[in-house]
Amino acid sequence: MNVSHGVRISAPVPRGQTRWPTLPSYGKAQAIGLLGGSFNPPHAGHRHISELALKRLGLDTVWWLITPGNPLKAHDELAALEARLAAAGKVAAHARIKVTAVEADIGNARTRDTLRFLKQRAGDARFVWLMGADNLSTFHRWHGWRDIAELAPICVFDRPGWAMRALSSPAARYLARFRLRERDAAGLAWRRPPAWVFMHTRHEPISSTELRRTAQGEVCIENVIRPTLS
Repeated sequence: MNVSHGVRISAPVPRGQTRWPTLPSYGKAQAIGLLGGSFNPPHAGHRHISELALKRLGLDTVWWLITPGNPLKAHDELAALEARLAAAGKVAAHARIKVTAVEADIGNARTRDTLRFLKQRAGDARFVWLMGADNLSTFHRWHGWRDIAELAPICVFDRPGWAMRALSSPAARYLARFRLRERDAAGLAWRRPPAWVFMHTRHEPISSTELRRTAQGEVCIENVIRPTLS
């Protein structure tokens, strides 16, 4: 993992720990996209929306937050964290996309608490939460989802077959008055939350679920991943 540097510490060390969890390196006042998920396995779609976020949102870097386990999903098919971290590093393969297990380090898998920690730990950074349209459709089920919207601007990326469900979801209706035009996305990181944008993008037919279904028996996670970005 990359080591954080030059950051003012303004929050207490998490309970039960004797040192600060390691964060990827970053500069003062940088705009950072946060893409959280199981990455089980990571794939070209994750990299595609990360590269799009870097370009369209004017971000300095994107952090992949590899969760120890999504509270809303079963963990029966969840690969070991170490395997997912290693695989994510291979798929990312980009100087401005950084992989971190900070949620495991702080003993947390809830987005609201992760955002609170990061804003306290790295108060000079400008964070943007990145998610797919499928996540927006169930965002109202996330723990403290209204707090999440108050903590960081959000960029939602379209996914095949999800736009209508996502934009008619309870969370989207609740946050409708805070939605920005897509052409204003470049300034999202500097907007005061709540603020969000729905980003139309080239559809990537790949998903972690489909990759798991493709894998047979005891196939190693690294053998399933074939990033094919054009």
